[in-house]
Amino acid sequence: MFGFGLIKTWRELNAKGIMGINRRNADYVLKYNKRSLYPVVDDKILTKERAIAAGINVPEMYGIISTEKEIEKLDQIIGNRTDFVIKPAMGAGGDGILVIADRFEDRYKTVSGKIISHEEIEYQISSILTGLYSLGGSRDRALIEYRVTPDPLFKSISYEGVPDIRVIVLMGYPIMAMLRLPTRQSGGKANLHQGAIGVGVDLATGITLQGTWLNNKISKHPDTSNAVAGVQLPDWDGFMTLSAGCYELCGLGYIGVDMVLDQDQGPLILELNARPGLNIQIANNAGLTLRAHAVEHHIAELKRQGKTESVEERVRFSQAMFASIPT
Repeated sequence: MFGFGLIKTWRELNAKGIMGINRRNADYVLKYNKRSLYPVVDDKILTKERAIAAGINVPEMYGIISTEKEIEKLDQIIGNRTDFVIKPAMGAGGDGILVIADRFEDRYKTVSGKIISHEEIEYQISSILTGLYSLGGSRDRALIEYRVTPDPLFKSISYEGVPDIRVIVLMGYPIMAMLRLPTRQSGGKANLHQGAIGVGVDLATGITLQGTWLNNKISKHPDTSNAVAGVQLPDWDGFMTLSAGCYELCGLGYIGVDMVLDQDQGPLILELNARPGLNIQIANNAGLTLRAHAVEHHIAELKRQGKTESVEERVRFSQAMFASIPT
């Protein structure tokens, strides 16, 4: 009886096109992502430098610290700035990121309100350099950059921190999107594994759908009690165009593009991910596999016709094909 139930569940998931980690790795990550190109997305500094060279908007980079000796440059890099972000260049999952929101006399205030000393910031940078937060534990670099100020739109549906938008892109075609909202439990970070909320987004309109929190479906933010569905994200076509253009930026065929909406600078790219997570499917109540197959079929048809599509044409295809909200 138990075994039959599992088979039935698997069949239902398969029919819905739900992508599991094995399929993601074998059919998409390994197939479309050349290993030689991984440094472009695994190293946030390389990603940022590529984006700047391509004229793509990213948070301003204030400085880089590569060695213990260079920690002496911290005061020079920070200058008179009252807020900034320090992050590991090769970190993952939001670990190791320190967000300074203000100064308090000769100390600093983090986004969560904690007061820390200059020495504690130096210790954090030293930990980053040792590879404490890097992929594989290898030596790392610390990046000091502009702190994004979220658009006021998010105040009612987010707890501190900076909400971000992830778009899964296959061969330059956006196939699924999710808004990630910080919570008290996530410590103000937009990371699902640390307790942030994932909210599906309609690719055609930029209107938010249902939410998922700790792998459970939700309708309200646990800290603000406001509904997370039905919110119109500003400049949605801008986000779609940014994400689609990242295919040319990094050369990887299957990526997660993480972006933010700054109140002054508009859409900005934070980072790229060569192994994007799968919780986005729960937030959208839809499977990645069926959408990926549709894109692959479309590309094959274009190839037979000897055609290619521009970024704008790829966006239009995705918005028409994967709309979640009936027009």
